[in-house]
Amino acid sequence: MSADRPSVLHAASVRAWGEQSLAALGEERAAIDALNVFPVPDGDTGTNMFLTVESACAAMEEVCEPGGARLADVVGAMTYGAMMGARGNSGVILAQVIRGVATALSDCRDGDRLTADHIRAALRRASDEAYAAVAHPVEGTILTVARAAAEAAEEHSGDDLIDVIAAAVEAARAALERTPDQLPVLRDAGVVDAGGAGLVVVYDALLDVVTGVRRRRPRRDSRPKLPAPTRSAHGLPVAEEGAPAYEVMYLLTAPADHVDVLRSTLDRLGDSLVVTGADELWNVHVHVHDAGAAIEAGLTVGQLDRIRITYLPPTAPGTPLEGRRLVVVTHGPGVEALVIDSDGIAVPARPRRRPSTGEFSEAIAAARAAEVIVMPSDSDSLAVAEAAAEQARSSGVRVSVIPTRSVVQSLAAIAVHDPAARFDEDVVAMTRAAGATRYGAVTEASREALTMAGPCVPGDILGIADGDIVEIGDSVHGVALAVAERLLSSGGELLTLVGGQDADPTLLETLADSLSRDHAGIEVVSLEGGQPLWPIIIGVE
Repeated sequence: MSADRPSVLHAASVRAWGEQSLAALGEERAAIDALNVFPVPDGDTGTNMFLTVESACAAMEEVCEPGGARLADVVGAMTYGAMMGARGNSGVILAQVIRGVATALSDCRDGDRLTADHIRAALRRASDEAYAAVAHPVEGTILTVARAAAEAAEEHSGDDLIDVIAAAVEAARAALERTPDQLPVLRDAGVVDAGGAGLVVVYDALLDVVTGVRRRRPRRDSRPKLPAPTRSAHGLPVAEEGAPAYEVMYLLTAPADHVDVLRSTLDRLGDSLVVTGADELWNVHVHVHDAGAAIEAGLTVGQLDRIRITYLPPTAPGTPLEGRRLVVVTHGPGVEALVIDSDGIAVPARPRRRPSTGEFSEAIAAARAAEVIVMPSDSDSLAVAEAAAEQARSSGVRVSVIPTRSVVQSLAAIAVHDPAARFDEDVVAMTRAAGATRYGAVTEASREALTMAGPCVPGDILGIADGDIVEIGDSVHGVALAVAERLLSSGGELLTLVGGQDADPTLLETLADSLSRDHAGIEVVSLEGGQPLWPIIIGVE
């Protein structure tokens, strides 16, 4: 949806909602995590909802490449991706909300007008699906917020699309503020429901996409008034005495009538039971004392996949982790080898796709270090890097994310990394080095666009400096020189050139010669990075 045609449905419309929801949840993730005191005070609701939407967006991206997709394909992918990637109690319920919205839109075709009645039907279906998935619905939760949004949309008179969505969002926000009055554990902690807060973010993103205007919202003070979750000496939440010790999740392939039997069995074994899905593929979530019994119950009715068991109270400390390592996103084999040579963990990025939270988490775990410094090498990867870092911190690893926006900023940080220094001192020094590095790059335009440097057409060579397109030309060498000159105009001592996989073999050498000749005293370092899409990446320190 766009500002000029906010009521026309396309595959890109649904994808835009997913991406806007992901970005907004990324910004609010930590604040939502801090609200998390129900049903288990494990501080991960925002992260779980972020991961659920991330999986939905990744599934949509798959069907949209390389030449786009039909609306029905993207809607189906969004539903499937959310279910497959759902994490935690609120993530599973959010996946069901997404399923409800998608089901209501499944009969629409590309180019259909999105009406107020479509929104009413979508929000009602989302609420009904969410309630149906929960074995014992509790008011004052994400369910209450979903129902309030649906009711407000239905009760709003008139057929103005934006007015109906705005009314639903406002009602959802008001319902969220009332959740402490409905749930004593929230009132005692002085917080609103975490899952409900996440759903407000997602519905708010829908309003932003339909209006074409992303609004700034006031930050909530999410700190509990009371130490609601009792915490161990390691800072991890401790489950209440007698509470289920395990969160069990798995994907189940089974007929619907068998799932009804499973619901009954799991309901007797534990609580926080949520079962979502259809067409013989189901996502099962439950908190139990006996994880083995919950898995056996699933095996008696169908086939299980992606079994995940989380111990809710803090685990006893195992072998202490030691040392410090780096986790760095790389965009080609040359930089990847350099990171590995520096005893770091490389997270390879694929063309036009940022690494997932899971990939960052796996890299942090693979580091097996007590202290980890993460560099995303791209501003778009910062939110997922932070989400993975937050997860790692909950397991006792000390993690800091340096917000590098280009691989040359990561290289500058690596150059000053000192594993013998104190952690905070090392992070500060690396952050300063990254921040002092101006960055640029050259690529080829793939479509027509209006840029800060003027209009471009496919095949034009684009020069980028600090994230903005500043040069348009017909020669990689000429545009690269212009970008380098722009970066050097405010001074510099070290110029770094990183060559791409499709660059002319002589490009690095000729650029280095030209710039060394024209800028006496500048040290020029060249590296065969091997990255796709970007023939040259430039850094100036």
